[in-house]
Amino acid sequence: MSLGIDLGTSELKTVLMDRHGTVRGQASVRIATSCPQAGWSEQAPHDWWAACIQALAQLRASWPQEFEQIACIGLSGQMHGSVLLDSDDAVIRPAILWNDARADAEAAALAIDFPAYAEVTGSLPMAGLTAPKLLWLQQHEPAAFAAIACVLSPKDYLRLRLTGIKLTDISDAAGTLWLDIASRAWFPPMLAACGLRLEHMPPLAEGDAATGTVLASVADKLGLPANVVVAGGGGDNPVSAVGIGAVNGGDSFISLGTSAAIVSVTESPMGNPAGGVHSFCHALPGRWYAMGAILSGASCLRWATGVLGLPDEAALLQVVEAGLPLDAAIAPSAPLFLPYLSGERTPHNDPQVRGAFLQLGHDSNTAQLGYAVLEGVAFALRDAMAAVTSTGAVVPHCMLVGGGARSQYWAQLLANVLGREMRTLHNSELSASLGAAKLGFAAIGDTRLLATGLPVKNTFFPDAAQSAALSIRYGRYRSLFPAVQALHQLSEG
Repeated sequence: MSLGIDLGTSELKTVLMDRHGTVRGQASVRIATSCPQAGWSEQAPHDWWAACIQALAQLRASWPQEFEQIACIGLSGQMHGSVLLDSDDAVIRPAILWNDARADAEAAALAIDFPAYAEVTGSLPMAGLTAPKLLWLQQHEPAAFAAIACVLSPKDYLRLRLTGIKLTDISDAAGTLWLDIASRAWFPPMLAACGLRLEHMPPLAEGDAATGTVLASVADKLGLPANVVVAGGGGDNPVSAVGIGAVNGGDSFISLGTSAAIVSVTESPMGNPAGGVHSFCHALPGRWYAMGAILSGASCLRWATGVLGLPDEAALLQVVEAGLPLDAAIAPSAPLFLPYLSGERTPHNDPQVRGAFLQLGHDSNTAQLGYAVLEGVAFALRDAMAAVTSTGAVVPHCMLVGGGARSQYWAQLLANVLGREMRTLHNSELSASLGAAKLGFAAIGDTRLLATGLPVKNTFFPDAAQSAALSIRYGRYRSLFPAVQALHQLSEG
């Protein structure tokens, strides 16, 4: 068995996978996020380890025979978080997460002072990436910064607790802004720009490499067999790609979770930093991916559900589907939604801009507002797709993963808005933990599962009859960004 562990933002998911790729058990544990100030987002690494222990206890209790057969572990995790360790490997402060906006000014300063570095690191400096966070820390928490002996990505804290080894993989390292993505090695000039040295960085390994074994004392505590191998693993987006079989050039998918992203696998680095596109290293050697990221995806639907007073997202989707069937064209004058609840990354790179409902009237109703939210996220992904394809990457069709993939209505709307075939997959909500389990097997020499995908559940084709009305609405949506950006700038002034 391979144990796949995915450390997400809202929960830690685990799966037990056999050598045929069959899931034999799964367990998950929720994780709390702290927001000490507006725009801040933090988690305690000790909570991640506690969640890991709890999830493994659930697996052991429910599938004891399978648990006894674990031979390897693969790790996946939320990207761009900063885990700061002192010289005793103790955590210095809570981890600052990917959706934390406090380092906006520091990101802008890095972009101004070192503009050429973006071509090397594959991305413009953005507040959500790791490097600007450390620059913020140096300026605002100098005592904590001075105590840093090592900076890890979130899932690598679990590796440390499991194996006693400080190490990160190439794909997670690419999300820090400190990696030369072409050479897949640390980039000392960007480290120096953040007041750091190579000595602060952990060693690097590819995602399918064996990086150590679980400590005997930890194995005894968790009930694991002896000498379980731990793979390099990777960031959640590239490991999700492994999970669904997106491992070759042109393979594309949309991840529609708390945030959302459109990803196209490439066989060389292909970036457009000025367009807000990330060119990052894949979790497999010799592969990269171009990604457009939007900071609020399915979380917009969750937010709207609460604001509109409905019990859950499924209830809101039912209202939308009943009131606005997709075979009837939406009026250009119907409400529009800008989904910038946490700011935006691709293509605008503005973590301070905020969302809006527009074109409201006395006749605006719950179904229209719910539809506008789904459509607004789809329009943001259309912006992101245009940025991704500007690099030369291709998006012939898209697999759809994440919590938002559960809605067939939303999947069809995405197909209509993007003009691309959408394919939903069985078990796609487990894509990152499945990918982690596959990398675990690869680390012990069994690579057969790396090129296998997940079975297709449904296929959604673009409806050409809806394209004209949607194109008009998309044009209006695009024209509104300067207005909401100006609102923020006015409030700052």
